[in-house]
Amino acid sequence: MDYDNYGFPRYVSVSKKRAKAKKSAEKLKKKNPNMKPVVIEGGKIAKTWWGIGWIQNLERYADYDNRIGRGRSYVRHGAVLDLQIEAGKINALVQGSRAKPYSITISIKPVSREVWKNITAVCEGKLASLAELLKGEFPESLAELFTVKDRGLFPSPKQIAFDCSCPDWADMCKHVAAVLYGVGARLDEDPTLFFLLRKANMDDLISQAVAKKSESLLQKAPVASRRIMSDSDISAVFGIEMAEGDEGAQEALKKKTKRLRRTVNEKKSKGMEKKRNQKKAKNPF
Repeated sequence: MDYDNYGFPRYVSVSKKRAKAKKSAEKLKKKNPNMKPVVIEGGKIAKTWWGIGWIQNLERYADYDNRIGRGRSYVRHGAVLDLQIEAGKINALVQGSRAKPYSITISIKPVSREVWKNITAVCEGKLASLAELLKGEFPESLAELFTVKDRGLFPSPKQIAFDCSCPDWADMCKHVAAVLYGVGARLDEDPTLFFLLRKANMDDLISQAVAKKSESLLQKAPVASRRIMSDSDISAVFGIEMAEGDEGAQEALKKKTKRLRRTVNEKKSKGMEKKRNQKKAKNPF
């Protein structure tokens, strides 16, 4: 770090910070093509329900109130060069004042069984599809349930542990804060990462609705030619059309739809086979 004649760090303009971060990102990208930098477009860090909810949750805790804001400018000028989210953990690289980026690791405890059991029970029959869940399109009562302090889906400070390779002595340095803000932006792109991070199976929240819709479609199919569910049927069950134009939600739905499509079709085929056997038993000739 460069200091002035009075021993204070020299002022560095935002444009220079951006240029430095961009140069570091390009250099690291050559070594690791799988890097995922956080890019903020526009004035807001997060714009979707899950991204905004994540940031608002962090900012409302007194433990973080005076420190989390230090990372806003960092994430805005592109200092988060890489952010990877996996089950219960966040790994990131942040460009600081030194030439070498700092390494950050953040661990987050999973949603407790008691809390998850309560949330899934309340959600029964209130979520129509996975797409509605991911897009934040659900009743206000569920929004309040998900965000309630200490008993909702979002983690409290005591459930978050972090470490940064920088020399800052503060409990939460600006590099960690930048990564936490970056998570909010990343949830805009792919809200399924929230459930991965909290080790929660989002299918549990819509299983009742899916089961009822699937059963309804199976009962309405009168002939063997409709044994296999069409794309429109799948759309009706899972709300896929709502995810069109949203690449994050669309990609998340693709794998789950394929698996659930197979399950429903197998069930339907078995049902038709059972009816044919019953018919043969009644009319053997």
